[in-house]
Amino acid sequence: MKNYWCILFLLVLTNTTTAQTPEDIKSSVRHSIDELRQFVALPNDALNADDIDRNIRWLGDKFNQRGFNTSILETENLPLFFAALPMEDTKPTLLFYMHLDGQSVDPSKWDQTDPYETILKSQDGEGWKTEDFADLDADINYDWRLFGRSTSDDKGPIVMFLNAIDLLKKDGKELAFNVRVLLDSEEEKSSKPLPKAVRTYKELLQADFLIINDGPAHPSGKATVIYGCRGITTLSLTTFGPIKPQHSGHYGNYAPNPGFQLAQVLAGMKDTDGKVTIPGYYDGITINEATQQVLKSVPDSDEAISNKLQFKTAEKVGAFYQEALQYPSLNIRGLGSGWIGDKARTIVPATATAELDLRLVPESDGTRLKRLVKKHIQNQGFYITATEPTIEERMAHDKIMMIKEGSVTDAFRTELNNPYGQFLVNTMSDTFKEDVVQIRIMGGTVPIAPFINELQIPAFVVPMVNADNNQHSPNENLKIGQIAYGIQTFYALLSTQLPN
Repeated sequence: MKNYWCILFLLVLTNTTTAQTPEDIKSSVRHSIDELRQFVALPNDALNADDIDRNIRWLGDKFNQRGFNTSILETENLPLFFAALPMEDTKPTLLFYMHLDGQSVDPSKWDQTDPYETILKSQDGEGWKTEDFADLDADINYDWRLFGRSTSDDKGPIVMFLNAIDLLKKDGKELAFNVRVLLDSEEEKSSKPLPKAVRTYKELLQADFLIINDGPAHPSGKATVIYGCRGITTLSLTTFGPIKPQHSGHYGNYAPNPGFQLAQVLAGMKDTDGKVTIPGYYDGITINEATQQVLKSVPDSDEAISNKLQFKTAEKVGAFYQEALQYPSLNIRGLGSGWIGDKARTIVPATATAELDLRLVPESDGTRLKRLVKKHIQNQGFYITATEPTIEERMAHDKIMMIKEGSVTDAFRTELNNPYGQFLVNTMSDTFKEDVVQIRIMGGTVPIAPFINELQIPAFVVPMVNADNNQHSPNENLKIGQIAYGIQTFYALLSTQLPN
């Protein structure tokens, strides 16, 4: 966070919902670092059930120490972890969602021997210098970072939450809400058991609204509230030429080339501005003036994005970055045929394949969009099959497309004028003395939209970690200043009464 010490000083003077002194916050941050190192030391690969069991046992101890009642919620696969403080009928209920599992690791890609051993580092020119944790006992540099798997995604926010509870108790603050916490153990595997589990445990999970603490805050470093996320579905498209790759000297100009067939189909799906040309693809989407103002208030720089990604001109689906996210996308995520580079061969390939992903918004239905894409392909004269074509099919049709469909993960979005959203924005604005970045819908997909849609409660993403945290990648990290930010955010939200 920018000018963090100045902000902390202002908080001490002006905000009664925050901790009393910067020293209290620093002490809480220091304890959080030690606790996070313990937590990160437990491998948490969702592909390994033993990893998840060890993490759940650790969480049970830590939440019980804070006075929570905890339960293990069985699912069709790995269990969920649930914790709740004793209920009071006069208080509204707030449900938090985070996840305890992490992406797999390849230690050879990391700049440290063990990705599950937290390493403390400071910026050293273009690189990073390892620091000693003992140096944090004298003072804490909020620009230093903790490197290790799941430091930011998503163990860091869990530890921030626990230490905010500690600080609230230390300050004698009464919680403004009944608090329930659900920790997912398969978020990195698309949370497939979650929707059914929510139906099973629906009464246990009932709340007035939901806060998701996952993903990064806006790159500006400002407090961020996100009102939704896009969904996703996929298509795999394969065209067919000769039954086996053929010598291009013998059969070039004669055997049909599947690469050209596929390229022609793909090229017809978008115009030169990047807009999808398939009729009906953008149906149902309108953006009123009030929404436009919110989109424009996000402190993005299209020029900075262009420079960072090193392209001259953006596509024209939207007039600017945030507006582009309000529409479903059609993306080629992979493309292959024959051999390339040093392995290139003078052949007519047997097949060509394009892997597509379609990002969804609430107005777009993934099944409908896939149907539109398939209809577009049929209109190009292709015979469509879901399996490898038979000899009979190959001999009966000039152009064949094998299409394999992925499952649909729905989008979700809470209205910008939702009173709980206004509560979050006002509380965070009062806490940090700056405007809150409000993002109507983020580009990525949180695989819990079916869970949110099942509960039928408003949901908001309140991210806690730095935007450049390398989540899912080697050298994942968490900026120490974000720990202070997360603790204060949880502290303020939990101790601030809803307006009447």
